[in-house]
Amino acid sequence: MNPFRWSYRATYLAGFAVCVALLGYALYAEHVLNMIPCPLCIFQRIAFMIMGVFFLLGGLHAPRGGTRWIYTGGVVLGALGGIVTAGRHLWLQTLPADQIPACGPNLGYMVDAFPFAKVLKMVFTGSGECAKIEPVFGLPMPAWTLLWYLLLVFLAVYAAKRKRA
Repeated sequence: MNPFRWSYRATYLAGFAVCVALLGYALYAEHVLNMIPCPLCIFQRIAFMIMGVFFLLGGLHAPRGGTRWIYTGGVVLGALGGIVTAGRHLWLQTLPADQIPACGPNLGYMVDAFPFAKVLKMVFTGSGECAKIEPVFGLPMPAWTLLWYLLLVFLAVYAAKRKRA
């Protein structure tokens, strides 16, 4: 089963399955391993949700020709948001202890209390809980998400470029 020989439909449905599995692991890490997600973690989950929706729609529709790029564009946009978020998260984790921003309110409170533009600014400014490193198989969680965003974008673009249905 060489994934480079899969059809567009099979590739996109596999991409959807990977997004669901990654979100499932995130929920497992939160509820079983007690790794409480910071606002940047939640934004990374949202990026996987966006990618998963476009993977699913593309896999179910399985269009031919240029229409494929609509679904691929959705996957790429979701991944770009995730890459930016994961990159910012990794940067916060590399800061010296004296430069780490103070812990802020949780995302639920921010969404209820502030306009969306201010919420985005506050989330990407970062906070102390975003700088906490909890490695999974030796790498911090944002490093894993960054790797998966890149891999899934490659998969989506490769499938869209192929002529095989």
